Amino acid sequence: MDQAFEIAGKKFGSRLMVGTGRHRNMEEMVASIEASGAEIITVAIRRLNLDDPTEKNILDYFDWSRYTVLPNTAGCKTAEEAVFTAHLAREVTGSNWIKLEVIPDTRLLPDPVGTFEAAKQLVDEGYVVLPYIHADPVLADRLEAIGCATVMPLGSAIGTGQGIQTIDEIRLIIERAGVPVIVDAGLGVPSEAAQAIEEGASAVLINTGIAQAENPALMGEAFKLGVEAGRKAFLAGRIGRKTAATPSSPAAGVATGS
Repeated sequence: MDQAFEIAGKKFGSRLMVGTGRHRNMEEMVASIEASGAEIITVAIRRLNLDDPTEKNILDYFDWSRYTVLPNTAGCKTAEEAVFTAHLAREVTGSNWIKLEVIPDTRLLPDPVGTFEAAKQLVDEGYVVLPYIHADPVLADRLEAIGCATVMPLGSAIGTGQGIQTIDEIRLIIERAGVPVIVDAGLGVPSEAAQAIEEGASAVLINTGIAQAENPALMGEAFKLGVEAGRKAFLAGRIGRKTAATPSSPAAGVATGS
């Protein structure tokens, strides 16, 4: 009934991607990711201590035969910093996949110009680029045109848990996209992830919503179920939206009093 979720020719059974930031400790991080059923895990390369090779870091807590590592350029303020970090990520992980983030200031909104510049260079260098962007349909079109493997529009600002505040723009992106659309940032509960998938998004990426939950492992499992429900609803085909009520019982043949 369903088809596998695919990025750059690689297939995945789970449409839930998860991040490794903001967890209270490594044990909660590992438990919540295992419970989520996710197969793609993002790791912020600039936040690893690479000066001491003997120190255990996030990469050491996972069996990478089970997961696909998605290094990201979190913390990069310019296109140049992002490209440098992508080069470093390839050296550290052996992967040419990169989640591209260019975020210039404390408002934590992605820079469209810097993102496009870095994406173009990295695509030309053979990277599989997954750019994090505002929900801008024009930018999404242009990033796809230069060869990005996905587009990743935000639902709302990073870490806010406000859910999807950009649904109209995300619908426009999904309508035109020939690459997977992954809703990233701002999702706080599984119903919001389900909404994104119901609208036709290929996947969602969750970090803070799981990491900062009171019970991260239980929330990870809840997001797994929310994504699965959203996908089934998308495949089932929702009823059309109407402005007036429609009776669910037939009007003909209704018994009347004598």
